[in-house]
Amino acid sequence: MKKGTLFLAFFFISLLLIGSFPSMASACKCAELPNVEAEFESSKAVFSGKVADIREKRSLKGYLYKSVLFEVTNTWKGVNQSQIIITTGQGGGDCGIDFKEGEEYLVYAKDSTLYGRKSFVSTICDRTNEWRFSQEDLKILGEGRAPAEKVDLRAKQSGSQLFIWGGVVLVIVIIVIFLINKRKK
Repeated sequence: MKKGTLFLAFFFISLLLIGSFPSMASACKCAELPNVEAEFESSKAVFSGKVADIREKRSLKGYLYKSVLFEVTNTWKGVNQSQIIITTGQGGGDCGIDFKEGEEYLVYAKDSTLYGRKSFVSTICDRTNEWRFSQEDLKILGEGRAPAEKVDLRAKQSGSQLFIWGGVVLVIVIIVIFLINKRKK
């Protein structure tokens, strides 16, 4: 009976670990960048802002991605709040943008499930770029406007990943305790 309990504990821990790693890899392939007008039209949100925080996260399928919190400076489309969270990949083949904390960007974002749950996503295949390299876009976009609503998304940026993994560990602990108690009877 002791071997059976150990086997079940090992089995559940193995499942947890296997689920923590991506099951497939893919390389990023982008066509030529669209012009400003086409990118604006296909984007759900277009704004400029400074990166306030970057968090590495893991989807339920095990994919690593980054959650990037922006302090919005100007908005042209789809953003009315003073902060927004954008999702992007880690880079190195997954189309992720290497955002730098404290830097200002012109961001084009789309609604997507590319990195897990549905969110605003921006990739290297979009026209998103550092503010200083976006002057051509800004000539076409115009001045933009300030965000209308002041918000604080820092708590949301922390995310629920910790709660999910804590719940998984709690379930495993309960199962192991149940099996040990059952064996004692």
